[in-house]
Amino acid sequence: MKITPSARVLSMLGEIDFDEWQCVAELVDNPFDDFLEILRSGTEWPDGFTVSVTLPSSSKGVLEVRDSGRGMSYDRLARAVRAGWSGNDMHDKLGLFGMGFNISTARLGRRTRVLTTRASDTEWIGVEIDLDQIRDDFEAKDITEPKSDPSQHGTRIIVDRLQPTRAEWLRRNGASLRNTLGSVYSWILNEHPFELYVGGTRVKPVRHCRWGDDRYVLYNGKERIPAYIPIDERLQDGIACRDCGEWQIHSGEVCSVCGSGNLTVRERRVHGWLGVQRYLDKAEYGIDFLRNGRKILRWDKQLFTWNNPDGIAGNEEPEYPVDLAHQGGRLIGEIHLDHVPVTYQKDAFEYGDRSWLSAMELLRGVAPLQPQRARKLNYPENDSPLALLFKGFRRNDAGLRYLVPGDGKNPVHAASRAWGRKFQAGDTEFQSDEHWWQAVLRHEELKKRAKETKTAASVPAQPDEQAVKEALDFPVDMPTSGMACQPENASTPPITPVPTAVAVKEKKETRSERLARYETAATPHAYLSRPFGHPELGHVKVRTLLLGPGESLLDDHGLPVPVLLDQRSGNEVTALIDSEHSVFRRFGVDYADLLLVELAGVLKVRARSDWSPSQLVAAIRAESLQDNVLDGTTVGAEARDLLSEIRERVAEALDRSDGCTAAYGHLSDEEKIATEEAMIAAGRVGLVGRHGQDSGFVFHMPALALVRLVQAAPESFMDGAVFRGPYAGVSSPSGKALSLARVTGCLADVATLGMFADGATVPQLQRARLSIALLRDELAGEG
Repeated sequence: MKITPSARVLSMLGEIDFDEWQCVAELVDNPFDDFLEILRSGTEWPDGFTVSVTLPSSSKGVLEVRDSGRGMSYDRLARAVRAGWSGNDMHDKLGLFGMGFNISTARLGRRTRVLTTRASDTEWIGVEIDLDQIRDDFEAKDITEPKSDPSQHGTRIIVDRLQPTRAEWLRRNGASLRNTLGSVYSWILNEHPFELYVGGTRVKPVRHCRWGDDRYVLYNGKERIPAYIPIDERLQDGIACRDCGEWQIHSGEVCSVCGSGNLTVRERRVHGWLGVQRYLDKAEYGIDFLRNGRKILRWDKQLFTWNNPDGIAGNEEPEYPVDLAHQGGRLIGEIHLDHVPVTYQKDAFEYGDRSWLSAMELLRGVAPLQPQRARKLNYPENDSPLALLFKGFRRNDAGLRYLVPGDGKNPVHAASRAWGRKFQAGDTEFQSDEHWWQAVLRHEELKKRAKETKTAASVPAQPDEQAVKEALDFPVDMPTSGMACQPENASTPPITPVPTAVAVKEKKETRSERLARYETAATPHAYLSRPFGHPELGHVKVRTLLLGPGESLLDDHGLPVPVLLDQRSGNEVTALIDSEHSVFRRFGVDYADLLLVELAGVLKVRARSDWSPSQLVAAIRAESLQDNVLDGTTVGAEARDLLSEIRERVAEALDRSDGCTAAYGHLSDEEKIATEEAMIAAGRVGLVGRHGQDSGFVFHMPALALVRLVQAAPESFMDGAVFRGPYAGVSSPSGKALSLARVTGCLADVATLGMFADGATVPQLQRARLSIALLRDELAGEG
């Protein structure tokens, strides 16, 4: 069989490199194309649509890809294995380029055998391509094999004499290969009845763990922004070449690139969705871009960078994530671009193609995502789908405002990611977003309860009845309730004896009944319901419940306790917490602190550990509650991100009130010099000398100067302009000072820690984190 490659391919074969998974994917693309043609034709296919990949068991093993497709004739097989030939429409198929087979098999091993048969054939026919034997005549050996079953159909590709490093990778990384292929083909495997097996194990589609279609947040308390935005934009149809794939700029009878007359009118459509992931991740966020159902780009982050048309190459400005960027992001999406050309490796689109550029403009607009930056550059408001998501979900604060699970104080990102892994593993409880949603609601409830507790602690629980009597000049032993007023000389009615009640012995409540009653009145605490433990101690699965108000938690001796454990069968524990207990209400102890104390005792006994109580609690906390880590890097980043948002709001307020000149005048000479130096260092040379003309200086002024600016011009920033606190309508000077101090006190803490967090002590970090939470509550439109 002649397998002479076309001349245009010879120069490219040695330059294109594929990873191992790409080599396998090239051999999976073609049977999937065959399956899609069968579906389009409406032909019944009772044998199913299956592709099986057998991995090498050693460095001298073989890789085999077998499918249940229609099989090929001898003539089609001869063309299929010839490098550079493609019988595929460049716009309909996954196997876009005929050379893909040759490149992938050559990268894997030195010899490839292809065997194929149709249901009507009497034998398997094929070709053996031995790279060590093929000469200048490009002749490959024809081969045949008998059929054990006349009804057999499909194709087998067997690659042996494998490259040692690639064989070893394939032998050791079956799970990784399945996961990658499950991601690349996730849409196809979800939408079609195709089955893909690797190493005998079925490949499961890797789905996005996104918030549901009906979830949303309220921006500024009124604008509803959904967490899922469907995309379906039909562009004007175009004329494309079926041979080389090029779209034609001008109408004509032949392709302007390759001269082929095989032109056709094609649909151009951008469709899919953009949305919000249920958890934050450093790598797993971004947009997937697909062509003909196969992912070309995964977790792509290009849309999050604004390319200034007036800037210089390499000076692009990342816009997301901007808040706690070191923690990652959660904006995701799945966009189909079947009309946009891709590279030969199928790992990128042709980014200079106008089809790609128009799709990017449709999805993210031309203006910056950040409104303040857009206004400074005289762009209209960006109303693209991505800009809408950015506006609603740019921050990662816990609670309903941004759809982030929390523990009543802080986000629980590590727990949310762990739930995401359970989603991918197929755990039924985590398939919908309900677990995350309940954690968001629970955070709001705990936060509200903490505020109520703080208020209750500052007010006496009940009036001092004795003091009231004395103040009203009543006799000390005089009753003040349950009696009517009578004249002084009124006769006293005779006292009627009250019959003695017969004592009835009450049935004592059993322990199981008492615990059942507690559980009925309790609500789950999502963050503290998790496995607790340590590798040296073992783990227990804990379900934590908060007792409702008005219910006291009693131990088996009838004594009130803040935490009570109910050890169930196996490795499960139910933990009941009395949120009304004085240790929580009066002393502010965290629920987790006392829960760990109780669990430490259980784990100590089970593991027969000789660790001390403090060792146990410290080890369990470090292992199981990593979201609560208090370090300068994390707290400093939280402070700087909050300051960044406040700077934006201050700049907007100054632009609205034309107060830029006066605001800049409040800066000291030293602060003005520092501001100019910061502008120059950031490359904002154009802003130097424009002080007072716009609010650009606000983004570069020292953080503590921001505090002085708010103190100097509170009327510009209070009353909902930046901060919610009242000012103009407060009549007394002391009242104004108190309202302003609530803001500037916390702002000073945040500004200080934003600069010096690395050297901060633990009390300073605790104070800063509390100030961050309080200051967020003071922002207008928050909470």
